Amino acid sequence: MDFIFSFTPYESQAIKRANKIKILGHEVCFASVEDLIIHKIFAGRPRDIEDVRVLMLKNQNIDILYTERWLKEFDAASDEKNFLTTFKSIMK
Repeated sequence: MDFIFSFTPYESQAIKRANKIKILGHEVCFASVEDLIIHKIFAGRPRDIEDVRVLMLKNQNIDILYTERWLKEFDAASDEKNFLTTFKSIMK
C-alpha cells in the first residue's frame, strides 16, 4: 500500500484521477492504471517492470499520451532520463 500526499503537480493530478471504490461502506481511492504504471516505471525494479507489462496486457484503454507526458517530465528532472524509454520499450 502506498500513500500519496500532494506536493507536486503530478501528485495532485494523480490524486484527482484516483478511482474511488466503496469497501465495507468506506470510500477508498486507488491509483489509476496510468499512474500505477508511472509509479512502477519510476521505481524501476525488475518486478515493477514486469508488473507494467502485465498491466499493459490487461488494460487495453490506457491513456498513453498522459503516461508519456509525465514520464517525459520525470526524464527532464532526472540525470538518467530513461523513464520514457523504458515505457516505450515495454509497449513494443
